[in-house]
Amino acid sequence: MGFDLNDLSRAIHRHGPVVRVVIAAIRGSSPREVGAAMLVWAGGQSGTIGGGVLEYEAAEAARRQMQDNKARVQTVRALGPDLGQCCGGTVTLWSEIYRAEDLLDMDPDVILRSLNLSEGDPPLALRRQLALTRSQGHRPVAQLVDGWLLEPVHHAETQLWIWGAGHVGRALIHVLAPMPDLDITWVDTAPERFPTEVPENVTVIPAAKPAVLMPHTPENARHLVLTYSHDLDLALCHALLQRGFAFAGVIGSATKWARFRSRLADLGHGPDQIARLSCPIGDPALGKHPQMIAVGVAADLLRLSATTELKKDRRA
Repeated sequence: MGFDLNDLSRAIHRHGPVVRVVIAAIRGSSPREVGAAMLVWAGGQSGTIGGGVLEYEAAEAARRQMQDNKARVQTVRALGPDLGQCCGGTVTLWSEIYRAEDLLDMDPDVILRSLNLSEGDPPLALRRQLALTRSQGHRPVAQLVDGWLLEPVHHAETQLWIWGAGHVGRALIHVLAPMPDLDITWVDTAPERFPTEVPENVTVIPAAKPAVLMPHTPENARHLVLTYSHDLDLALCHALLQRGFAFAGVIGSATKWARFRSRLADLGHGPDQIARLSCPIGDPALGKHPQMIAVGVAADLLRLSATTELKKDRRA
């Protein structure tokens, strides 16, 4: 989680001033974590702080805040007594009005501000967090200290390349694009292969020979290969094994994968290299409908991300 400047910028461009409501602190249980945020404007909202009565009342309060032109508001809600929810915890909400001019000088790495606009220096603990961010690239966690709120700016850390814009590729985009930590690049052989409307956080690249792009992909990227052509899938797998990757999955059956293993071996790849490619992708038990495949692939990617984060935590 983090402060999504891109999402905020898009919302302001479309709707004018918006109120960003973020969970700044929690005691006990809560439907969402510290840093979860939603954007609210006169005619709608996006994102979520957990739904239910808490979110409904927070959105209404945000619209009143905009009418009253209050720059920042902090509220504390007891989920059980105040709202009749079963979580039983207490959440502190921080609501801020943002306009286009507010985006001009925002820090690209961390957002720190006080509830009181005329406040002096931030607390020592937060100054230390800022120093670590500046000197070591340390990513702080969202935290509220003595009326000051610090949030890291969100940067998608997982590079995902989807090769193929057919039915399964489109289903994958629909399922994966809303996920906050994915920077998605979508490749196919011609512009007309893509739908007319593509999510804003997805980069579309038409390329007559997609495999020539592979040397330009990040070595730590994740790849999903699912083009309309088995020959093109094979060329991409060959290029992947020459390039390197964090994860690569290939759509196909057991028969297709047996043939691919043989052909990749003929191209000079060893068994250990070939075994790094995952085929088939998704969960066959869910079915072969494109959306079913997409749900299974999304679950696999989420498990992979959770495992990666756990390894990082153990090394820290």
